[in-house]
Amino acid sequence: MSAPEMDWPNIGFQYRETPVRFVSDYIDGKWDEGRFSTDSNVVINESAGVLQYAQTCFEGLKAYRTEKGEIVCFRPDLNASRMAESAKRLCMPVFPEDRFVEAVKAVVAANEEFVPPYGSGATLYVRPVMFATSPVLGVKPAVNYQFRIFVSPVGPYFKGGARPVSLMVSDFDRAAPRGTGHVKAGLNYAMSLFAIEHAHALGFNENMYLDAATRTHVEETGGANFIFVTKDGALVTPKSSTILPSITRRSLLYVAEHILGMKVEEREIPFEDVKEFVEAGLCGTAAVISPVGKITYDGGVIEIPSGMEKMGPVLQKLYDTLTGIQMGRIEGPEGWVVRIK
Repeated sequence: MSAPEMDWPNIGFQYRETPVRFVSDYIDGKWDEGRFSTDSNVVINESAGVLQYAQTCFEGLKAYRTEKGEIVCFRPDLNASRMAESAKRLCMPVFPEDRFVEAVKAVVAANEEFVPPYGSGATLYVRPVMFATSPVLGVKPAVNYQFRIFVSPVGPYFKGGARPVSLMVSDFDRAAPRGTGHVKAGLNYAMSLFAIEHAHALGFNENMYLDAATRTHVEETGGANFIFVTKDGALVTPKSSTILPSITRRSLLYVAEHILGMKVEEREIPFEDVKEFVEAGLCGTAAVISPVGKITYDGGVIEIPSGMEKMGPVLQKLYDTLTGIQMGRIEGPEGWVVRIK
C-alpha cells in the first residue's frame, strides 16, 4: 500500500514494507560504507551464526511529524549506545554510534512519505537490527555480520490506544531477561514470547514478571517497563539489574522530576505494594505510556483506582508532556529531539 492510501488513524501496530532500508556489512574485520537497498529480503547460509546461536540484537525508536511539519526522532543517540552494549555482550562488532544516528536520519528521510501526518496518532517505527551472517558450527562468534535499518508506519501498540490494559502475573520465569544487568543491554525478546502468548490466550494484554529469585518483586512485562504513581503523587519505577534500561522510562523520570516537579523513586517494589498505587502504566518506545487497569494473580485481582476507563491524571500529564516534547509542542532538554527534515 502506498503512503497516500494509508488510513493513518487505523493502521494498527504491524510491519508494513517501505521502499528504502539502510544496509552495512561487516567483512574482513571492518564495516563497509553502507548503502540504501530496495530489497526487503535477506539471504544467508543455513549455518549462519544468527540461525545457529542467535547472534542478533535490535533497537526500536520512532520518527514523527511535528506541529510545524518537521520530521524528527527522539534521542537516537541512546539507542545507538544501547545497541553498542548489546553487540559487545553478544561478541558482535559495534556499529559506530555516530554512523548509527546518521543512518537513522537517512533512512527516515528516504521514506519521508511514510511518516504519518501530525495528529493522526500514528508514527514511523524505526528498527535497527544486527545479525551474524557467516556460517558457524562450533560454538563461537561468527566472522561476518550485517547491520540494517528498516522503517514501518505504525499505530498504537496496544489495541484501543490509551484504554487501560489488563495484565496477568506470569507463571513462567524468563530463561533470560530482556536486559543484562552488568552491561545494561537490550538483548532478545524471544524468551518472553511463550508467556506473552499464554497471557493473550487467557484474554490479557500482557504478562507481569516478578523477580526470578524470590518471585516477590515487580520487574517488567514482556515488552515494556512499569511506572506507578503513589497516593502522594510520586512517580515510582522498579529498580532491578535484570530489566531493560528503557529510554522512554529514563525520559519520563527526567520529565517528572525536572519539568513537572514530581518526586521520583527508583526502588525495589514488592508485589504486595502494587495495590497501594493509585495509577499504573506500561512505558516504552512502542507503548509510550499505556495505563494498566487490572492485574490478575493467583490470589485475586488488583484494580487500579484511577484509570479503569481512561489514563489517570498524573500519567496523562506525563504522557502529554513527553509527547509534547517529541512532537515539538513543548520545548524539551537540548538534544532530545533530532531534526531530520
